[in-house]
Amino acid sequence: MNRRDFLATATLAAAGLAVSTTSARAAMPLLDRNGKRIRLGMDNFAVRALGLKGRDLVDYAAKLNLDTLFITDLPALGSLEPAKASELRSYATDKGIEVLLGSWSICPTSKTFKKDWGTAEEHLALGIKLSKAVGSPVFRVVLGAREDRRSPGGIEARIEDTVKVLKSQRSLALDSGVKVAIENHAGDMTANELITLIEAAGKDWVGANMDSGNAAWTLEDPLESLEKLGPYALTTSLRDSAIWESPKGATVQWTAFGEGGCLDHKAYFARFAQLCPGVAVNVETIGGFAIEFPYLEPSFLEAFPKKSAAELARFIAVAKRGKPVAKDSLSDRERQEGELARSLRYLREEIGLGAKA
Repeated sequence: MNRRDFLATATLAAAGLAVSTTSARAAMPLLDRNGKRIRLGMDNFAVRALGLKGRDLVDYAAKLNLDTLFITDLPALGSLEPAKASELRSYATDKGIEVLLGSWSICPTSKTFKKDWGTAEEHLALGIKLSKAVGSPVFRVVLGAREDRRSPGGIEARIEDTVKVLKSQRSLALDSGVKVAIENHAGDMTANELITLIEAAGKDWVGANMDSGNAAWTLEDPLESLEKLGPYALTTSLRDSAIWESPKGATVQWTAFGEGGCLDHKAYFARFAQLCPGVAVNVETIGGFAIEFPYLEPSFLEAFPKKSAAELARFIAVAKRGKPVAKDSLSDRERQEGELARSLRYLREEIGLGAKA
């Protein structure tokens, strides 16, 4: 073998080794129960520090080779005019991106409700119209936050108020072909409570935006939350969580996927594939802080009068497996972009998510 042949053979061998190493690292595509690859996307809140809107958000999602872009804040559309939303739909389609749309509280009695978009009914109507224009089959909204659990009448009263608002726009939603997804948001509702809301409003057009990180804020094992909400899921905003025992109960810190240390994500997404066919996995990483949930203090569980001992025991079991995570000194932008990038890599290489090669 002469020198030229030797170098050519060595180059081919090296290339083959690289392909083999990459193949060994990447997981086989995870298929849902209908045999379809599970789409992978991002929630724009994951990189909120960048301040991206409209086409810039679409370009960012395209750069990451994503399938979906979940815009969960109406101003991030760039315009609240349906014609402009239709233009964004065309732009995203050309990039191979499906846009999903969402906004905030539609409960007029929630402590988090804002009048930025009019009344709760007007807010919901606007979101449905913009969803149709931008090509989103779903409009995501929230009830409120954990403070609402201690408001007059408790979370059950806030659920009743939200159901009234939803029913007021049922005809518009059905005529528009847009379903409404309610999120288990910031500790407001447990999975069981969200199901109660969905059933009361009408599960033929109302479903869940499933948030695995927020499940931990209602003292739920995220896998148990998936088992309950999965059959109702229309959209998702998912992240990993570090959960560990602390002096007053347990502490939760949200993390990039694969870094929480106490959840079996292969088991989680295996069940997701069975329970949520056609539903995209949208990553919403929100790191940088931890919150303690003092369930060992007698007054704390007064906000969860219907939580069973079995549910709490499952959450405590998760906390016992967990360990605290170290704080970082990164800027918001560095943390957000880093957590999103690491999460996408983990979900592609370890779980096999994503419809694109």
